[in-house]
Amino acid sequence: MSNETPHSPRDDAQPRPKRRRQRISNRLLAADAWIDSSVFRFGFVLRRAIEAFSTWMRRFRVRGFKRLMAELASDAFTFGLGGIIIMLAFALPAFQETRKDDWRTTDDFSVTFLDRYGNEIGKRGILLNDTVPLEELPDYLVKAALATEDRRFFEHFGIDVIGTARAMMENLRARSVVQGGSSITQQLAKNLFLSNERTLERKIKEAFLSLWLEANLTKREILKLYLDRAYMGGGAFGVGAASEFYFGKSVRNLTLAESAMLAGLFKAPTKFAPHVNLPAARLRANEVLTNMVQADFMTEGQVIGARRNPATAIDRSKGQVPDHFLDWAFEEVKKIAPGNDRILTVRTSLDPGLQRQAEDAVQSTLRQHGEAYRVKQAAMVSVLPDGAVRAMVGGMDYGASQFNRATNALRQPGSSFKPFVYITAFMNGFSPDSIVPDRPLCIGNWCPRNYGRSYRGPVSLKLALTKSINTIPVRLAQAIGRKKIIATASAMGLTHQLEDVVTLPIGTSEVTVLDMAGAYSVFSNGGMKATPYAVLEIKNSAGTTIWSHARDVPPPERVLPLDKVEQMNDVLHNVVVAGTGRRAIIDGLTSAGKTGTTQAYRDAWFIGYTGNYTTAVWFGNDDYTPTGRVTGGSLPAMTWKTYMEYAHTGIDLLPLPGVGLEGDAKRIASTTKPDADGQSYGDRPRLLSQQSAEVIRGIGALLRNATPLPPAPSGQAALAAPAKDS
Repeated sequence: MSNETPHSPRDDAQPRPKRRRQRISNRLLAADAWIDSSVFRFGFVLRRAIEAFSTWMRRFRVRGFKRLMAELASDAFTFGLGGIIIMLAFALPAFQETRKDDWRTTDDFSVTFLDRYGNEIGKRGILLNDTVPLEELPDYLVKAALATEDRRFFEHFGIDVIGTARAMMENLRARSVVQGGSSITQQLAKNLFLSNERTLERKIKEAFLSLWLEANLTKREILKLYLDRAYMGGGAFGVGAASEFYFGKSVRNLTLAESAMLAGLFKAPTKFAPHVNLPAARLRANEVLTNMVQADFMTEGQVIGARRNPATAIDRSKGQVPDHFLDWAFEEVKKIAPGNDRILTVRTSLDPGLQRQAEDAVQSTLRQHGEAYRVKQAAMVSVLPDGAVRAMVGGMDYGASQFNRATNALRQPGSSFKPFVYITAFMNGFSPDSIVPDRPLCIGNWCPRNYGRSYRGPVSLKLALTKSINTIPVRLAQAIGRKKIIATASAMGLTHQLEDVVTLPIGTSEVTVLDMAGAYSVFSNGGMKATPYAVLEIKNSAGTTIWSHARDVPPPERVLPLDKVEQMNDVLHNVVVAGTGRRAIIDGLTSAGKTGTTQAYRDAWFIGYTGNYTTAVWFGNDDYTPTGRVTGGSLPAMTWKTYMEYAHTGIDLLPLPGVGLEGDAKRIASTTKPDADGQSYGDRPRLLSQQSAEVIRGIGALLRNATPLPPAPSGQAALAAPAKDS
C-alpha cells in the first residue's frame, strides 16, 4: 500500500479563477494604456492644430480703429442673425393667412338697406368695385398714386429701404410722424392680412408678407390689388368705388383734379374725405399735384389747370338718415346671413315716417328742455307687437357720437322694472286686488323708501303700481322669490344678466332700451315672446331671397298666461290714466305704460304701449351725472306722447288685451292698408310740412269766420233752380 495522499479533482480546479482574473486585469490595463495614449496623441494633434491656426490668424491681426470696426461688424452679424430669427418667429402666424385659397377676396359685407316699403335708406359695410382693369384706369390716376405713396415701386423688392430712411430722417427733423415709409407692397400686405394697430409685431409681419407678395405676384398685380383694396373713406374701398361715391362717375372718366383728390385719400381717408371736409381735400390734392411734378411724372404746365379748377365732390349732406338703426341692423345681418355671398340687399322693418317723427320728438324735447333739466342724451325704440322695429333713435346727434344708446347703453330702469315683479306675483297667487301693507321695511342694512317719504298702509297691488310705491314690490319679491322674477323678466326679453340682489325689485339691474321695448310688447300682444328684429328678408347679389323672417324664424312662444296679461294691462292702463304717467294720455287712444326714475335722477324712463305699438323712451347723461330732477313722468312721457300721437294717425286701432278701446273710438283717421310684410298695422303716417299746416289753419279760420249760406231750396224746385251769374 502506498503512503501518498490520494489526488482529488478539486485540487486541479483551484487555479482557474486566478487565471481568469489575471486575464481580465491585463485587458483592462491594455485598454487604459490605449485610452491614455490616444488622448495624449489627440491632445498633441489638437495643440499643433491650434498653434498652426493661431499662427495663420496672426496674419489678420488688426489694431486700433480697424479692430473696433471688426468687432462691431462681428457683433452686428451676431445680433442681426438673432434678430432675423426672432422676427421670423413673429411673422410665422401671419403666413397662415396666405395658405387660404381665397386670400385675394374679402370677407367683409356690402349691404344695401331698404325700408319696409322697399326704398333705399342707406348702406353699411364696404363699397367695392374692382371690375375695371389696370389698363383702363386713367394714366394720371396711377401716376398720382405712385408719386404720393411709392415713387420707387417698380424698383424695390417690396421694402423701399431708401424711402424708409428718408422718412425716418424727416420724422426726426420734425420730431413727429410727418412721412410714412411703407411701400405700396407693405400697405397691401396690411390691407389684406393685418390690422391697423401700430405695433412692432405688425411691422415685422408686414415686412415678411411684403416679400412674400413680391415673390408670388407681379408688380402690376400688386398695384392693381392695392388700388382696389385701399380704404378711401365714406365706406368705399378702392378707387372704383370711391370714384362712384365721391364724383358719381366711373373711374375711367376721372379728370386730373379728381384723380389727385382720390390719390390724396390714401394717407388719411377720414381726414381728407371731400364729402366731410372739402377744403382739406383740395389742399391735399394740390400736394399730390406737386408730388407728380417733383417725381417728373408731369410738368407744372400740365397740372396748372387742375390747381386752378379743383375737383368738387357730390353733396352728401343726407339730412335725416337712420344711422343708429342701420348700425344695429348691419350687426343683425352679419349674424343671420347664410351662405358665402357678402353683397346683400336687406329689406328692413323701418318705417321712414315714424323714424323721422321719433327723431324730431327726441331732438325737439332736448333742444327745448335739455339745458334747463341738465340732460344731454335720449334714446327711443318703437316696435310692433311682434317685435318688428319701426323706429330707433340712439342719441341726440349721430355725427357727434355714433354710440347707440338704444341698443348698447346699459342703464338702470328704476320703477319701469316693477311690472316684471307684479306679473310674476300675479302668476304666483296674487291679483290686482290683493292687499299688501305699505309700511317701513328693512332687509339687512337696506331700507327702501317711497318717493314722497310717506306710507299709505294697506293698499291693493293695482294702487301700489299706479302710484309706484317702492315697498310693495320689495315685499312681493320676498314672498315669491327674486329668482322667479329674474326668470320671468328673462323669458319676456331682457337679455342682460340680472343681479339677484335685494334692490332688484325697484330696478337696479341694468337693461337696454331695446330690450325694454321688446319685453313690454309681451303685454301688448297678449303674452307672446316679442324679440325685437330689423330684418324682413335678405337677397344675395343675384336677387335671390336667401333669408326671410316670415319663413325662417319659428313662431313666437307664449311666455305669459293671457289672463295674467289682461290683469297687468288693466293696472298699467291705470298708471297712465290716474298714476305717474298722466302726461302720456292721448285723447281717444287706449294706452298703458310705466314710468321709471333712478337714484339722483340719473335715468328717466317711460315705456308705454297700445294695441299697435310699444315705445320705450329714456333720458339721461352718458357720464351718469344727475339730471335736473327729470322723472319718467316728465320729459320721457311727453316725448312718448308726441311720437305716439303721430304714429296712430290714420291707422286702425287695435285693442289691448283686458282693456279694449277707449270709449267708442275705433280709429283716429279713415284709411288703412296691409303692411308690406303682410300684417295690417295701418297706413304709413305722413307729417305735414310747416307751410302746409299753416295753409290748412288759415283755411279753417276763413271757414269759421265765413257767413253761413242760406238753406237750399227743397224738392224738385231746388233741382230746377237756375244758377246765378257769378
